[in-house]
Amino acid sequence: MRFNDINSPEFIYFDFPVGRVCIYFPVTPEVHVSENAKEDTAIFDQLQMTISTELILLVGSALFFISMLVGQAGHRFGVPVLLLFLIVGMIFGADGFGLKFENIQMAQAIGSVCLAIILFSGGLDTRFSEIKPVIGPGAVLATLGVLLTAIFTGLFTYWMTDSFFPALGLGFLSCMLLASTVSSTDSASVFAILRSRGLTLKNNLRPMLELESGSNDPMAYLLTVMFIDIIQYGENPDYLMVGLSVLIQLVVGTAMGILLGRLAVKTINKVKMDNDSFYPIMLLVFGVFIFASTYFLKGNGYLAVYIAGLVIGNSRFVHKRSSMRFMDGFAWMSQILLFLMLGLLVNPSELVEVIVPALLISFFMIVFARPITVFLCLIPFRKVGFKDKLYVSWVGLRGAVPIIFAILPLAAEVPGARVIFNIVFMLTLVSLLMQGTTLPAVARMFGLAEKPEQYRPLQDFDVDFSEEIKSVMTEILITGETLSYGKNLMEMPLPDNTLAVMVKRGDNYFIPTGQTELHVNDILLVISDDEEALKETYSNIGISDFTYRKNQ
Repeated sequence: MRFNDINSPEFIYFDFPVGRVCIYFPVTPEVHVSENAKEDTAIFDQLQMTISTELILLVGSALFFISMLVGQAGHRFGVPVLLLFLIVGMIFGADGFGLKFENIQMAQAIGSVCLAIILFSGGLDTRFSEIKPVIGPGAVLATLGVLLTAIFTGLFTYWMTDSFFPALGLGFLSCMLLASTVSSTDSASVFAILRSRGLTLKNNLRPMLELESGSNDPMAYLLTVMFIDIIQYGENPDYLMVGLSVLIQLVVGTAMGILLGRLAVKTINKVKMDNDSFYPIMLLVFGVFIFASTYFLKGNGYLAVYIAGLVIGNSRFVHKRSSMRFMDGFAWMSQILLFLMLGLLVNPSELVEVIVPALLISFFMIVFARPITVFLCLIPFRKVGFKDKLYVSWVGLRGAVPIIFAILPLAAEVPGARVIFNIVFMLTLVSLLMQGTTLPAVARMFGLAEKPEQYRPLQDFDVDFSEEIKSVMTEILITGETLSYGKNLMEMPLPDNTLAVMVKRGDNYFIPTGQTELHVNDILLVISDDEEALKETYSNIGISDFTYRKNQ
């Protein structure tokens, strides 16, 4: 877009690819156009900025809305929503509808913040009681597992490119850099796919996978930065210092996560806010602060926010449920923004030349590198069975994290960085498509999937109780069979320690008494602290249509 004829107060010309548009602005006594060219230029620049900002908001909101619709449709067919977000970004990108996004520095900044929020939310939703039995294997996979994956993948990539694809121009160090960026599993993908699909796994496999994905980024980040420095500056790495740097990042990140997580809980509980909406915002601010402050203390911010999330999520604090729901929504928004941005950043036409090498690297990582690494790392842990190891090997999901790490060479202008980025992007697509879509099927094939109870969530009553109240809430539809036991509420054979607290009749809500006469198609909100007795009662009186929510 360009402004022409700037000295004319009445006309502004906009040059677009499709032609020129003229807008007429009549000069009135209320609108004075300065004769000074510099002042006019400033006015027009301000107008252009306003138009650009509004255009960005318009396009951005449209992309978000389209992504949510596409994601919902894809979820019904078992397609990972994150993959669809990437594809939407690619469709609307430079090689699609022509939206160009080439600001590498901005992409890196947005990616870092989004990833921190995703990790923070993932930690909040993880119960410490679940990960406690798997801390050992999770920690080994997050450290030694990342290192072994980088070594195996880097060596294979160098042999393959040197032998068959020399035109790519990737030397040994570049191949090791590429392998470092993809050496960690992606927390955003693992959290999103496991939880959105409602996949329940035996033998504590889900908390192990979530712990690994949430804590393995520091090692991959350090390896990536190390090889960037070696390529740029020709440094001869002091492996002792590298190991010390890794240790410092892990120790500082862990300590900051624990200390600031506890501080956040105490602060939220002690600070009295007149506006309840401030509490979720305070939680978000704490997450961002923990990430940033850890960085300045030379620790790993990603590890810190994940551990802080664990500490906060497993503690009691005021307005916990509303704050958790807010963070869950914010994390999903971050995931949409992150994958959309990464999809816009790539040029699909550039992927053609790397399709074959990327597929070969993907095959090697899925079939050889990941399984060998997992089996080696889990040798000391005899309780982890053979099928468990096979499944952990399959859940080596690559997603946003490798792409974000692949942006680092681009930002540093490392030779061959664009080729590395394109290969990593293809690896991500293959991983999400092959592994992401088959997680439930593979779990069932290995006999590791537990069939969860399928209940619809509450639909007609938006009621929250503190997590400390161990209760179940259900909505039941009153039918003619239900009324055969009596028309009054007190005549319903509900178990002890169970209350019917509200009735929805049409569009009206009211609190019932024992003498309340129930009608067919009434919806009843029932609360109980005896889950099994409630289910048995429903079965005995023929109630099959009910929603269900349980405080864990």
